[in-house]
Amino acid sequence: MNTKSFFTIVHYSLVVFLFTAMGISSCSSDSSETDDTVPIPDSNTPEEPLDPNRPWNLVWEDDFDGDLSQWNVWESGAFNNEIQFYRPEQLTIEDGILTIDIQRETITGPNNPFDSSPKEFQYVSGRIETKTTFGPSSATGETEYRFMARIKLPPGNGMWPAFWSYGDPWPTQGEIDIVEARGNLPMEFSSNIFYGTEPGIPLTDNNNTVVEHELEVDITADFHTYELIWTANSLEIIFDGETLHKYQASPLNYIATLFGLKQQIVLNTAVGGFFFPNSSPSSFADTSQMQVDWVRVYKR
Repeated sequence: MNTKSFFTIVHYSLVVFLFTAMGISSCSSDSSETDDTVPIPDSNTPEEPLDPNRPWNLVWEDDFDGDLSQWNVWESGAFNNEIQFYRPEQLTIEDGILTIDIQRETITGPNNPFDSSPKEFQYVSGRIETKTTFGPSSATGETEYRFMARIKLPPGNGMWPAFWSYGDPWPTQGEIDIVEARGNLPMEFSSNIFYGTEPGIPLTDNNNTVVEHELEVDITADFHTYELIWTANSLEIIFDGETLHKYQASPLNYIATLFGLKQQIVLNTAVGGFFFPNSSPSSFADTSQMQVDWVRVYKR
């Protein structure tokens, strides 16, 4: 910030200019106003840029060599007009791989975690969320977070697998969809962002936040690594080590507002819902599987 001092010099018929011990004065033949600019340090001046090659520190991981003790396991319906019921029986761990089994089955259960009224569902599936929440902040060593998972996505029409993060109450703590895919479109997936100041009401608009990623491989045929790098001003989506898209903070995506918030990581496969708006459940695959090799969280 600059402070401007204005001095008015009044001329008399005889003007005597005095010199101070360390200063110099100047005179002018006509009456004028001088403008001295005194620089003042700006307290908001950014610090030195961080080294982009500094090492990442592992803060959380699950290689699925044991149980699901690090996760909350859903037993409920969900939202978005989906037709699956999540239950623990659909989750198995074997040989270091978590498998989510999706199958067509009629079952009645709670509508969603906030509404216990009974509802009939047409599929069963699985959903887990980390008990720990994560997110970057201004604290030293925590300005960037990195979420990673190695996943084989489920094939089949109607399958809606996801690797994402969010905080409660939604969407006041934000939501970051690292991966959302459709099982009938095995060579693409999408990413998205949500945020709002009131529970249940997002301010973000999908027209400004959804990004579609077209690939050259079938992501339902083998395992692939999906990543998010989350900083104060960006969200970077990475597939098998290659950056597919880097969201930059803007008033439309609220990325800057997400900084400092904490979110849990989610793995699930939904069925149908708003992601398949013009499809009949009769056309959906009867069974499918989503498999996860590992999940890791880093910070720096």
